[in-house]
Amino acid sequence: MNNPLLDKALNFAARIVKLHQYLQKEKKENIISRQILRSGTSIGANANEAAYGISTADFIAKLQIALKETTETEYWLRLLILTDYIEENLGESILTDCLEIKKILISSLNTAKKKNVIGHN
Repeated sequence: MNNPLLDKALNFAARIVKLHQYLQKEKKENIISRQILRSGTSIGANANEAAYGISTADFIAKLQIALKETTETEYWLRLLILTDYIEENLGESILTDCLEIKKILISSLNTAKKKNVIGHN
């Protein structure tokens, strides 16, 4: 399946895994790195579940979870930048990817919700 959201979410998750490894090994940081690993990899997992949802409501629910995880990941990235755990240019690069996924999720949710309302009239 050629799905830009799923592709971007998978590539983003890979970056998050590498960031987690860097934070653990180089910075000896365990708490935030585990939080961002969980939320950052959950985005793609939920987007994948949404793509194969059994109903429009299921699709919307999974995308809303993915969006929630995206906003949490955005928070952790901003915190890592502000606390100098990661260099600003690296942080901004990953944050840009996160915000792009967030925009796609919001757009997809808005479209799905409009279709869901139209379909029930």
